[in-house]
Amino acid sequence: MSILEKLTSKDAIALEEKHGAHNYHPLPVVLNKGEGVYVWDVEGKKYFDFLSAYSAVNQGHCHPKIVNAMVDQAKTLTLTSRAFYNDVLGSYEKYVTETFHYDKLLPMNTGAEAVETALKLCRKWAYEKKGIAENQANIIVCENNFHGRTTTIISFSNDPVARQNFGPFTDGFIKIEYDNLEALEKVLAENSNVAGFLVEPIQGEAGVYVPSEGYLAGAKALCEEYGVLFIADEVQTGIARTGKLLATCGNCSCADKHCSGTPEVKPDILILGKALSGGAYPVSAVLANDAIMNVIRPGNHGSTFGGNPVAAKVGVAALEVVKDEALAQNAYDLGELFREELNKFIPSCSVVNAVRGKGLLNAILINDTEDSSTAWDICMALKENGLLAKPTHGNIIRFAPPLVMNKEQLLDCVSIIKKTLQQFDK
Repeated sequence: MSILEKLTSKDAIALEEKHGAHNYHPLPVVLNKGEGVYVWDVEGKKYFDFLSAYSAVNQGHCHPKIVNAMVDQAKTLTLTSRAFYNDVLGSYEKYVTETFHYDKLLPMNTGAEAVETALKLCRKWAYEKKGIAENQANIIVCENNFHGRTTTIISFSNDPVARQNFGPFTDGFIKIEYDNLEALEKVLAENSNVAGFLVEPIQGEAGVYVPSEGYLAGAKALCEEYGVLFIADEVQTGIARTGKLLATCGNCSCADKHCSGTPEVKPDILILGKALSGGAYPVSAVLANDAIMNVIRPGNHGSTFGGNPVAAKVGVAALEVVKDEALAQNAYDLGELFREELNKFIPSCSVVNAVRGKGLLNAILINDTEDSSTAWDICMALKENGLLAKPTHGNIIRFAPPLVMNKEQLLDCVSIIKKTLQQFDK
C-alpha cells in the first residue's frame, strides 16, 4: 500500500499491531481530526470525546489560541536546552507561579517525569532541611494509586499488571489506605523518617474515587504537625477538571461563584501536567516555595526538553484559555447537571449501580464483576452511538469530556449514555 493512499481504520489498526509495541488496548476507532468536544474517525464519523485524553484536552481539541501559540513559537525557536537561557521560559514561570501562588516552578515534559521530580525534591529537602539521615527517607503513598509507569513509580503501585516482571523495585515507600486519616497518622507517629505524603486528590485511574469531605485538609494538617511535605499529584485533576482550578482548592483565584475564598489545602509540592498544555504538547511542572525548591542546584536534576520555548508558550496560552473561558465554573455546573441526570436514571436501569465524581471527572459503576467484559462492551456500544469512553478497572467507565462542552451538548451525551445502557438492561 502506498503511503499516499488514505488509510482505512482497519489498515491503521493493522499497522500499529504489526509495527508498534502492544502496551495499550485501544478502543477500535482510528481518529484523524478533532475540534472542541468532537473527534472524527478516518471514515468521517463524528463522536463526542468523553475521555479528553485522560483529562489532557480540557480546553477542547485544537483550541485555536493554543495551536496558534505553538505554531508561532515553533516558527521562531523550538529548543535551546537549558544550556542557555531563552526569552520565553521566565515569562512562563512567572505566569504559572503567580497563577498558583508558589515561588518557583521546575519545568518537565510528562506527568510521570513531574512525579519523579517531586519525589527527588521531597527526598533532598528531607536530607538537607529536615535532617533525615541520607538514604533513610520514606514517602507515604496510597493504595490503588496511579502516578505513572516508571520503575520507581510502579514500585509503590499495587496494580499487578503494571508490576509483574519489572522488578527489582525501589525502596523507600510506605503504602496506606486512601481516604484514611487514621492510617496516615499511625505511620507518621511511628516513623520519624517520613519525608512526604504523595496523594491524588481524586483517584482517577482507580475508578474516580472522591475522598471524604475534609480528608485532604486533614491530611495536610497531619503533615504539618509531623513536619512532612504534602505532595499533590494534580496531573489529571488539575486545571479546572473538577470545577476548581485545582482539586485541592489550593488556589481560589478562579473567580467562580462557588469559591469560598479560603483554600482547603495548599500542597507543599504541586504536580501538574496534561491540561497544562491543553493536550497540544507535552508540558508538566512541579511547583513549590523557595524553602523547598531551593535545595535543587545546578546538576541535580534536568531535562533537555523541559522548559523549551514551545512548551512555555503553549503553557501560558492553555492557562489563559481556562481563565478567559471560565472553564472551572463550566466544569462545576455541567458536572452537577451530569450527575443529577444520571442519578434520576440509575434506579430504572439494572446495569449500572452508581455515578460518582466531581466537576467533569465522573464514572459509572457497572453492575458486574471486575473481570467481566460488560463495561468494555458498553463502551463499544457507546462508540457505535457516537460517544467515546473507556473502562477503568474492569467494571467502571470513566467520563471526562472537554471542559468547553456546553449544556446542550452535555444533555445530548447523557441521552446517548442512557440509550446505550438501556441496550444492556436485563
